[in-house]
Amino acid sequence: MNKRQFIKYGGLVVGTLMAGPTGALANEIGSTPSLKRKKAKMVLRFKPYELQLKHVFTISSNSRTTTPVVLTEIEYDGVRGYGEASMPPYLGESHETVLGFLSRVNLSQFSDPFLMEDILTYVDNLMPGNHAAKASVDIALHDLIGKLVGKPWHKLWGLNPSRAPDTSFTIGIDTPDIVKQKVQEAAPYKVLKVKLGIGDDRIMINTIRSVSDKPVCVDVNQGWKDRNYALEMAHWLKEKNVLLIEQPMPKSQIDDLAWLTMNSPLPVIADEAVQTAEDLVSVKGVYSGINIKLMKCGGLKPAIEMVHVAKAMGFRIMIGCMTETSCAISAASQLSPLADWADLDGNLLITNDCYHGTTIHDGKITLNDNPGIGAVQKIKIFQD
Repeated sequence: MNKRQFIKYGGLVVGTLMAGPTGALANEIGSTPSLKRKKAKMVLRFKPYELQLKHVFTISSNSRTTTPVVLTEIEYDGVRGYGEASMPPYLGESHETVLGFLSRVNLSQFSDPFLMEDILTYVDNLMPGNHAAKASVDIALHDLIGKLVGKPWHKLWGLNPSRAPDTSFTIGIDTPDIVKQKVQEAAPYKVLKVKLGIGDDRIMINTIRSVSDKPVCVDVNQGWKDRNYALEMAHWLKEKNVLLIEQPMPKSQIDDLAWLTMNSPLPVIADEAVQTAEDLVSVKGVYSGINIKLMKCGGLKPAIEMVHVAKAMGFRIMIGCMTETSCAISAASQLSPLADWADLDGNLLITNDCYHGTTIHDGKITLNDNPGIGAVQKIKIFQD
């Protein structure tokens, strides 16, 4: 990218990051002046939790049966907002790091939860990185504010819930018999997301095609190393009713990825290569689109900023997730009307979800009218 392009897109990033609340949100905040005069303090609570997966989850780099998360809650004047941090292996965060970060967060210094910019800037400046930990505060704060004004965030952002896309349902790498079982479990969903990148990927796709003709998104998780093989696979996958290829090669192979994107008959989507808005300039021309995840970028505020900057730069948008409860999934789903594709099935892959929230009807993300992020606890998580 030349200097002129860098200045152009860098300016878009800066401009979006400096933008204030949307008109709908500003109006809602402006109509609740009594809330600003309260002298209550915010209280942050958090505890570790372990998600149990229904199946062994295998991708090109690892396998696991559990995912560590930390559940959070921010209370203000008797109202509670819920949040979550999910830490799959590649993020480099853990129960220990997230709990350590959250123990440094002192929200009692703030008496007005609507000062979101001040609060989240304070949280972000505590330590570099720690994006999942920061997301758990960001999500809980958004949930709290939405509850205080009595509106879900998709309405505060002025988004049309009918534009929410179908979600894909993820099928990890496995034996043919287990893959067929997973496809049967995915019967309610219209789009499948298939993990590739180990061994003969054609076996995975042909196994799925033996029992289903549903559209497929493939996620290689950086598993392919040769660009000619990647292009050969792209053409073959196109004939198998595949919609897109996510992170086909290691993010460090920038020239190979740009060449693949230029020649591929399918969109090439960045996942591991893009974490925050600051990464967008460096991947312009390398990918067709980006996968935005709350746990990668730090929560809803940076996520919606990324959406607008990425769209201005010509990227197509996927809203994705880690293995998460319905708390974080419901939060991410508030953004889904802005997305070209959604992969918001992390809560569907676990056996011990402790929240109700966004639901899927006939494969489509269905946003509810619950205020905040739309999540409700199944069980009481924090004691008074």
